[in-house]
Amino acid sequence: MFFASDNSGPVHGAIMDALAQANQGYAMAYGADAIMDNVRDQIRTAFEAPEAAVFLVATGTAANSLALASHCQPYETVFCSPVSHIHEDECNAPEFYTGGAKLTLVGHSDKMTPEDLRSAVAKEETRGVHGPQRGPVSITQVTERGTIYSLDELKALTTVAKEFDLPIHLDGARFANALVVLGCTPAEMTWKAGIDVVSFGGTKNGCMGVEAVILFDPKKAWEFELRRKRGAHLFSKHRYLSAQMNAYLNDDLWLTSAKQANANCARLIKGLRAIDGVSFVHEPQANIIFCAFPRSAHQRLHDAGAQYHVWSGSLEGENPDELLQARLVCDWSINAADIDRFVALVKG
Repeated sequence: MFFASDNSGPVHGAIMDALAQANQGYAMAYGADAIMDNVRDQIRTAFEAPEAAVFLVATGTAANSLALASHCQPYETVFCSPVSHIHEDECNAPEFYTGGAKLTLVGHSDKMTPEDLRSAVAKEETRGVHGPQRGPVSITQVTERGTIYSLDELKALTTVAKEFDLPIHLDGARFANALVVLGCTPAEMTWKAGIDVVSFGGTKNGCMGVEAVILFDPKKAWEFELRRKRGAHLFSKHRYLSAQMNAYLNDDLWLTSAKQANANCARLIKGLRAIDGVSFVHEPQANIIFCAFPRSAHQRLHDAGAQYHVWSGSLEGENPDELLQARLVCDWSINAADIDRFVALVKG
């Protein structure tokens, strides 16, 4: 019963097989391997972007930080949600890789609104040389609270950004999970909606450790390459990144895995909704749940070895009926029996 994170699940067998196959013999280093040529072609085809520049890194933090750094000057600010990964979970890496650019938090929740974004952007560049200049807008899809921007919501945000001539970055650590919910194409959720650069996630969806950065403006490619090298994220044995991403894209494994993760989450949601005393903090839309249930249920789960995060409150306390929030994340590999057992323990 492991619902702590989709980072914690196993690597998909097809990706392990691809790594073993890539391990045969020799290959050119630093991204000059033949597999990377295929990855580039596959991503350009999937995103309907034949001129896009495509690069691989091993972590989401590197993908986000280097993507933003390629679109941001040190004296600028990045506009993002207060619960975005770049703000809460990357140890100031975006600020580091941009050379000191700050983050400006927009709104008060996981999803930015056009009104809040316009207000935040308008407040900058009002102090001349003394204040930060306007920089990129970073949108998270799926958000860190498990919700999804519709295509219309994305376009509304990018429209505001374009009014101020600002580039837009999409943190797509769970890109595939959002895409299968919206039922759209990768192009519709990115450049057709006004997105300039995407962090396309693989690690949370069955890969060992690989993320793609897709720059729809190829003029940014050389700067990204230089920043990736200078930032120590250019793998010499790059073929092992390429092999993962290639297998991830082959036969739409990335979509199949995301559909399974979302289906697992839907099963868990259905079970929890049927229990009196369980309430949902955010309406789940993909593979992340934030819900509250009594301390006594949390204690049963932990005694049975369930792994997840108690998001607010403490397992220790005198009132067994006090509601504590939980964060539950499903990946592609969780089996139905574990989901049903978890639900049964919550029910008591």
